Amino acid sequence: MMIAKLLGLFALCSVCAVFGTQAARAEAGSPLTGEVKKIDGSAVDLSKYNGKVVLVVNVASRCGYTPQYAGLQKLYDSYKDKGLVVLGFPANEFGGQEPGSDTDIASFCSSKYGVTFDMFSKIVVKGPEKAPLYKALTENATPAGEVSWNFEKFLIGRDGKILGRYKSAVAPDDAKLTGAIEAALGKAG
Repeated sequence: MMIAKLLGLFALCSVCAVFGTQAARAEAGSPLTGEVKKIDGSAVDLSKYNGKVVLVVNVASRCGYTPQYAGLQKLYDSYKDKGLVVLGFPANEFGGQEPGSDTDIASFCSSKYGVTFDMFSKIVVKGPEKAPLYKALTENATPAGEVSWNFEKFLIGRDGKILGRYKSAVAPDDAKLTGAIEAALGKAG
């Protein structure tokens, strides 16, 4: 009898833990909090992007996906007047494909791809030392989990909620991504 009660209590606790985790994810605030450093060294509070549709991308200059910079710039140019911002965060966790300094990265992005969307100082996007922004993104996106490569994308709605996560192979002009951006831009904040 005591074993049956304990098993029932264990099952109830397990169910509560699962639903509690899902509820915590659903109630999680915007990942757009805290201060980060732009690639020029100036500080910016991520909350300044609240009310916008935000595409956060970890980028690298020496990756097979590096040509996505051109697509990201085109996406930004196409939708910036409707409220889209693209935030590029250089990271060197994947094959050491972003070894340059912030100055090197800024020069590369500007000269090679004409990047005008906001670029930030190199950060850590994976592992125990990951930046708070990426901790929030990877814990609260669906699916949750570590970033797996350069040019992974997170879409955040005007309300600060994570709307989608797109692996590196999803190009900036992929209909899945552009459709989600257009839907998010159509919603009031």
